[in-house]
Amino acid sequence: MAVAVDVVYRCALGSHRRYDVSDHWPQTRVWLEQIGFSIKSEDIWLEALTHGSLNVRPNYERLEFLGDRVLGLSMAEWLFEHSDGNEGQLAQRFNALVSRDTCARIAREIGVPQHVRLGKQARDDGAHESDNVLCDVMESLLGANHREAGFEASRQLVRKLWKASVDGASGRAKHPKSALQEWAAGNRRKPPTYELVDRSGPDHRAKFTVRVTVGGVGSAEATATSKQDAETSAAQAFMEQFG
Repeated sequence: MAVAVDVVYRCALGSHRRYDVSDHWPQTRVWLEQIGFSIKSEDIWLEALTHGSLNVRPNYERLEFLGDRVLGLSMAEWLFEHSDGNEGQLAQRFNALVSRDTCARIAREIGVPQHVRLGKQARDDGAHESDNVLCDVMESLLGANHREAGFEASRQLVRKLWKASVDGASGRAKHPKSALQEWAAGNRRKPPTYELVDRSGPDHRAKFTVRVTVGGVGSAEATATSKQDAETSAAQAFMEQFG
């Protein structure tokens, strides 16, 4: 893997010297091209890798904004073309595939932590391994690629980097309450609410009945020997009826 890209202080002959990431641009360019990014201008890629802790402008924030949209449209189109799921099922998979966790994992797989530009304190604090930072940089790199090569090339790059995740189980099997939460978000509904509507039996054999409701859609009930299990079963019943 190429040399880590960072701005640090080194001691040479008794004095401190600051060196810039451009010292390592050739290695960084090779890394980016090996991944599949289209490189024309050095500046935009250094911007895409620059965290705010470096206190230089521009940093990756604007490209992250753009890359988030590139990823979103690429993934939505991909799922629409290759899945016959309903809107709620598509939204569940979409939310999982563009999530912070997925973006950060892919960033690690391609070696982003070694190349992100951080201030010394931020790197010492482990920001180069932060899911938030890695997700941001992954999106900013997609934004830079869109500016350099256009949407079609960026869409193909998303399909290359996310292929294993799309082919795998991301967003397919979730805890019923998580699945319902994502379904509601994907269908532009308020989060589900859970209400204990009945408790019966002695303490050692208590039964709990819970109703889950999504406003504007409907509700479902379930009974179990614990409130938590009743909520889970109610969420499952809701998804079976409305999902």
